[in-house]
Amino acid sequence: MTAFDVLLRGGQMVDADGIQRLDLGFSDGRIAARLAPNEPAEAARIVRVDGKFLLPGLVDAHVHLREPGMVWKEDFASGTLAAITGGVTTVLVMPTDDAWTMSAADFRAKRALAQGRIFCDVGLQVAVGRDHFELAELARLGATSFEIFTSDVPADFLHASTAEMQAAVEAVRAAGGIAAISPGDQSILDAELARLTPGRSTAADFVRSRPGHAEAQGIARAILVAAQAGAPIHIRQSNSRQGMATFRRLRDLADVSIETSPQCLMFTASDYDRLGPAAKASPPWRDAADREAVRAAVADGVIDIIVTDHAPHLMTEKLALAEDFAAVPGGFPGVQTLLATLLILVDDGLIGLSDLVRLAASRPAERFGLGARKGRLQAGFDADVLVLDPNRRTTIRGADQLSKAGYTPFEGMSTSFFLERVFLRGQDVSEHEVSGKSGLAGKARGVVVAAER
Repeated sequence: MTAFDVLLRGGQMVDADGIQRLDLGFSDGRIAARLAPNEPAEAARIVRVDGKFLLPGLVDAHVHLREPGMVWKEDFASGTLAAITGGVTTVLVMPTDDAWTMSAADFRAKRALAQGRIFCDVGLQVAVGRDHFELAELARLGATSFEIFTSDVPADFLHASTAEMQAAVEAVRAAGGIAAISPGDQSILDAELARLTPGRSTAADFVRSRPGHAEAQGIARAILVAAQAGAPIHIRQSNSRQGMATFRRLRDLADVSIETSPQCLMFTASDYDRLGPAAKASPPWRDAADREAVRAAVADGVIDIIVTDHAPHLMTEKLALAEDFAAVPGGFPGVQTLLATLLILVDDGLIGLSDLVRLAASRPAERFGLGARKGRLQAGFDADVLVLDPNRRTTIRGADQLSKAGYTPFEGMSTSFFLERVFLRGQDVSEHEVSGKSGLAGKARGVVVAAER
């Protein structure tokens, strides 16, 4: 008779392919077997999960943890504690800290900062500078993506022209990585910013400065460059109807994936009146037609990854510049609410539970080099497992957020599901491990994971 470290009995297992009544056995931090219900087995610990759903831990592929350099906003400990509390067992961390993660030395230093201090697993992303520095070594070290920015970044990282973008994409392809491109048009941004009244810009000005057609042009250029280079790419934050239409037309030309975020599926520009500067982030929220186009792309499977773009700033930093919306730092916390907001979309009927797993677990893991160990409830994969109770409600509250930012634009929204347990590589971190606002209790069990390609 098979013996496991942990055996989950009586649950309904949700994978990207569907829902099955199966038991799950863990050994040595991995999923050891999927068993027929009540199939004879022994385990050091048996957990009854009757009537509950079992999901893979989520993989948030777009997270800013602000370390090094901006640790008053967030750090590895606070950000990963927020993540695992909300059911995100792996975060992929963007390189836009102080200093940016660009070289092999930067990568090693950031990895060392994380080790022993992270509550979920972490993958590291890197920025592609204009000299394409050390890309092969960064790929060897396990960088999960190579970020290429086309607007609104420091000059050392700006690839504004199509020729610059193509050179960067080809360099990433040669290194064996995947290029992740933030779509935009610097010339349009410069022209729009020049029209602003200094010191007195509004939320409406912010929306106009980053129009949907600029995003669409960035998407078109990225796909055409990828097709020419024969390179896989991922397109970052997208939320316009022009962008969606362009992606639909061109996506078959290249190996390309695309992401959006829960906020782009829920809010419109009118919500700035209610939420104020706390809600500022890029891309800006647009009108209802844009939101519906993005929701349709999720429902149709055109958008294949949902991320948070967790990018916390303190509320005091936001409010200090409220009279000039353009100057307000962009970004807000989101990693702790990823699962809850996706479950709201399940309640709304936009997606199903299997879609949720595909969008926020299996597909991001596959796309960013973690597909052999993350995002699926299959034998040999890391035993990152969420236990959901479909009969208890969850309400999102700013007071419950563990990010140093301590607020959420999703305040008061609720879902009919409740996250009951979280397993990270077979360890139940939901009992006496994840604390409330009083401090960082429990063990930092996370590890830095490397992409495998």
